[in-house]
Amino acid sequence: MPEHNEDSFYNMNIKGKTVTVAGIALLIILVLGFVLGLYFFGLVGAFELLGVQYKSIWSLIVFVVSFFILGVIVELFSKAIFKLSIQNITGKIKSFFVRISFEGTSNWLVLYTVDEFMKSITLSLKAEIIIALLIAVLEIVFDDKD
Repeated sequence: MPEHNEDSFYNMNIKGKTVTVAGIALLIILVLGFVLGLYFFGLVGAFELLGVQYKSIWSLIVFVVSFFILGVIVELFSKAIFKLSIQNITGKIKSFFVRISFEGTSNWLVLYTVDEFMKSITLSLKAEIIIALLIAVLEIVFDDKD
């Protein structure tokens, strides 16, 4: 019977853990890339339809990544405020309008902020509102648990 060396067991365990961590990291990167890709191509399509001007594809990539990162931070606060706001509201229609108001306003705030900091993309107020409401509706549709 072969002897089991404790060091070789430890090294195999480290290799297994490394492979697991690398696999999970790769999965997270792929999912994040997919989500950013959806945002990117969605915003490119909306920008084309609304006639939004941008200088280069890189400025658009920076815009989408900035919108995504700032959007995640703002969404944490807006979801908490929304949950507190609808505690006493009965009815799905009232709840839907409150939610679309919160989602649309928070998306518009993020779009406006990113647009103001980036000089290579110019969004009109109309385009900002349309895109914010479109993203809000899509978030509600894909997030709806009922």
